[in-house]
Amino acid sequence: MAGAKNHDYHILPPDIWPIAGAFSALAMAAGAIMWMHGGHVGKPNGGGIVFFLGVAGVLLTMFSWWANVIKEAHAGDHTPVVQLHLRYGMILFIASEVMFFVGWFWAFFDFSLFPAAIQYADGATSVIADAAAGAAHWPPKGIEVINAFELPLLNTIILLTSGTTVTWAHHALIHGQRGGEKTGLWGLLGVGDRDGVLKGLWLTIILGSLFTSIQAYEYMHAPFPFKGINYGASFFMATGFHGFHVLIGTIFLIVCLVRAYKGDFTPRQHFGFEAAAWYWHFVDVVWLFLFVTIYVWGGWGAPVHGG
Repeated sequence: MAGAKNHDYHILPPDIWPIAGAFSALAMAAGAIMWMHGGHVGKPNGGGIVFFLGVAGVLLTMFSWWANVIKEAHAGDHTPVVQLHLRYGMILFIASEVMFFVGWFWAFFDFSLFPAAIQYADGATSVIADAAAGAAHWPPKGIEVINAFELPLLNTIILLTSGTTVTWAHHALIHGQRGGEKTGLWGLLGVGDRDGVLKGLWLTIILGSLFTSIQAYEYMHAPFPFKGINYGASFFMATGFHGFHVLIGTIFLIVCLVRAYKGDFTPRQHFGFEAAAWYWHFVDVVWLFLFVTIYVWGGWGAPVHGG
């Protein structure tokens, strides 16, 4: 029959959200630039208004677009080949995020390995000439660093533990068994171990929220500022963007928890949950690199705050 579907691919119908998301992102970026440069056309908050309108548009696009993806899954459009390509897309997205963090690690290593190149003092740039005589230091002279083996180590343990709980939830969903037997109505219907999925997600969300709270406390009591020195700028940009990713990952998992309560996931079809788990493990690995390089190696030999 003409027009009949004879393949496993899902051909998307025309949709407004791609172009809506593009214009919203443009408004967000333009508004942020105008806001940082003091408004627009004589209006001090003009840039801020455009920025927040763009943010609202991006959030609306994300919610609506992903809601459509969930509807497509329920409609049976996510065939095995479509699920495979969704996984490819998530892998490429995580790869792009890896390169994003490579940039911040590069900046930190550049500052730390060549401390004589640039130092900041009172907002002005100055070149230190006598590096051989010990004038160039990393961290810069007068800087107290955060003790890596107090709150950062605690956060490391919390984040690694959260990686085990999300894995527990994932395996409970895939296998639907505990102790060799099916558990509950979900197990009898072949839709996974509901109890393990929910408990694992709840624990992961609680641990992620605890990590964010501890990092916020650490920032409030940091012994060095964000601006004025390259140490503070590179530290807060690298760890701050990671903290933002933890927040996004926590929201991702909350959405998965709501969907798990609704019974959206099955052992055969649960890409949304799998994508969240992959993202969370990515966040774990990035933090390990941050802890070792920025907190431990980057502050080695410097006076410790409160020590």
